[in-house]
Amino acid sequence: MSRLLSKLSPIMHKSMRVRSFSSSMTGPYMSLSLKVNPSPGGVNMGKVLVFDPAKEELLEFTDKTIPEEVIMTKATGASKGWAFFSDPQDSCILITDVVNPWSCKSNPKIFTLPPLTPLPSCQTDVIWSVAMSSCPDDDQDWVVGIKSLGDQLSFCRPRRDLRWTKITTPPDFFPTSNLMYSKKDGKFYLTGPGGHHLLSYDPRFKKSDKPEFHELQFRNFPESFKYDSEQSELFPSSCRTERLVESASGDERFLVKWYAKGCLDSRKISYETQRIMVFREEETTEGRFMCYTDDIGDMCIFVSKGEAFCIPASSFPGLKPNSIYFIGFGVGVYDLSTRTVSSFEAPKGALNLPWAPYWFPPSSS
Repeated sequence: MSRLLSKLSPIMHKSMRVRSFSSSMTGPYMSLSLKVNPSPGGVNMGKVLVFDPAKEELLEFTDKTIPEEVIMTKATGASKGWAFFSDPQDSCILITDVVNPWSCKSNPKIFTLPPLTPLPSCQTDVIWSVAMSSCPDDDQDWVVGIKSLGDQLSFCRPRRDLRWTKITTPPDFFPTSNLMYSKKDGKFYLTGPGGHHLLSYDPRFKKSDKPEFHELQFRNFPESFKYDSEQSELFPSSCRTERLVESASGDERFLVKWYAKGCLDSRKISYETQRIMVFREEETTEGRFMCYTDDIGDMCIFVSKGEAFCIPASSFPGLKPNSIYFIGFGVGVYDLSTRTVSSFEAPKGALNLPWAPYWFPPSSS
């Protein structure tokens, strides 16, 4: 009997068909489910189901070798096409390309990192966000960063030292900040509450090192948005999160402010995306500014619980330029020019969230 780690996600339209693939492809995608056929004493074979946002269709990749280590683990994050899992038995961190449908079918890569241990007055059971300086097979100086819910940030350089370097962020100031790595600066960044501040960490960190504090200055903020945003922040059933994201080349950097409204449904509050604002970083003779824009050109930005990324829409026909693809407060696309949300619909009876709520960037075998 096969073991199903997840049911189908809601992001498929009722008319969508599932297509099977065995050859390599490229394109951004969302991993929906991993179905494993256990083989006692043998190799576990399975298939990966993903959603292609460009074609708005489900793709099924068969005959994947599924490592035994990941079958009972919990997905905790994603960065640069690699998924992070936490082992509930020994709390080890696993980093693997097994959910990448275009990775090697017969020999998926997996890296095991030691368990996270908390600093005094901190916790590491709940992982909030993850980021990597590069892909594991690209760089001997590969650095892994993990932000726990609360005040702890942990770094590891797996190819040089498997011990974690544990850092305390400013108390109660960055508890739900999202971690990202900047190719442009060669630093890790944490966004502060409201996106008004950043903390940056050099990958060649030492425990005694202090992060660099950056106060962001904003320009071109629309008055109508300013009023509505202030109201949203005061409204108890609304919430907001921020993402710092960089183009693949490192030439452009954006701050994304993502607002959601709470809706009471069956005695619980669910959140739906209400507005997304984007600020482009611009350097002038007066300093560095975050300038509001509703035009990011051919770019589209992907935000989820994984590390955010952006790609040119023209490279993947079907993607909508000048848009934000999101997973979290619903699943859909936000058009920056029209300020409208288009949600991907779910078939009746589907789960409300995918198994791994992450966008993965384009890749190939």
